[in-house]
Amino acid sequence: MLRKVLHSKIHMATVTAARPDYVGSITIDRRLLRAVGLRASDAVEVANITQGERFETYVFLGDDGVIEVNGAAARLVEPGDRLIIMHYALMDEAQYRTHRPRVALVAEGNALDRTVAYEPWP
Repeated sequence: MLRKVLHSKIHMATVTAARPDYVGSITIDRRLLRAVGLRASDAVEVANITQGERFETYVFLGDDGVIEVNGAAARLVEPGDRLIIMHYALMDEAQYRTHRPRVALVAEGNALDRTVAYEPWP
């Protein structure tokens, strides 16, 4: 059996732009992506801490400090909103036992503060 589990997370990123006229996606600072192992085109779930909205989209590579929400999802955010960006993976029991979800904790200007790893439940 495969389970859908947290692969990685970017915690408390700040929206820098909302562009409804742009092709749908979320553009994320490539340094944050690298820190947690996310890739361009990965599907992500986004929770807007500021407004309480949740949506799913996919990742574009961005420049330093950039967190831009594009397309229809741009209507669910405003610049300055704080986001949690989550990526899930399907894993069997053996993969789950060895997987440690990586989390990027984000500082001012969308800089990487530090990364942590979650321990799986035994």
